[in-house]
Amino acid sequence: MNKNQFGRRDKLIQEKRIDTYQQTTKLPDPTVCTRCGCVFSNGRWSWQELPADTHNINKTLCPACKRIEDNVPAGYMDLSGEFFVSHKNEILRLIKNEADAESQEHPMERLMEIAEKPEGVLITTTGIHVARRLGEAVEKAYRGQLDYTYGDDEKTIRVSWRR
Repeated sequence: MNKNQFGRRDKLIQEKRIDTYQQTTKLPDPTVCTRCGCVFSNGRWSWQELPADTHNINKTLCPACKRIEDNVPAGYMDLSGEFFVSHKNEILRLIKNEADAESQEHPMERLMEIAEKPEGVLITTTGIHVARRLGEAVEKAYRGQLDYTYGDDEKTIRVSWRR
């Protein structure tokens, strides 16, 4: 008797979640973002020089610029605590430097906004990796308590740092 033949058939089937900002089709080479100038070539977005022949260049908004335009962040980072208030400028400088370094390596990972809140600062990002990198950089430099919370099938992240 084959057990698989009589197995349960009432399993809950998980629907595939779709990230609306992720490319579903391959763009033609080369494609340039009309806002930031990032170039899609060889299957990926990168910071590179445009080819000399500009007649055959396709134009679109890159996924990061679409997120910024729609104001739909993938990463949130909360910074709070007495230590943060007293060292706010140097911590924000560290965050900006780390975000610039991440954006140079991965153009789709960018800072969106740094918003003041009564209890601290909320930073929004276009990707989950840059938010995590920023949290790890702050924890490494200043210690404190760092927490990660993933949501939506790991399409979003909330990073909280407090000291």
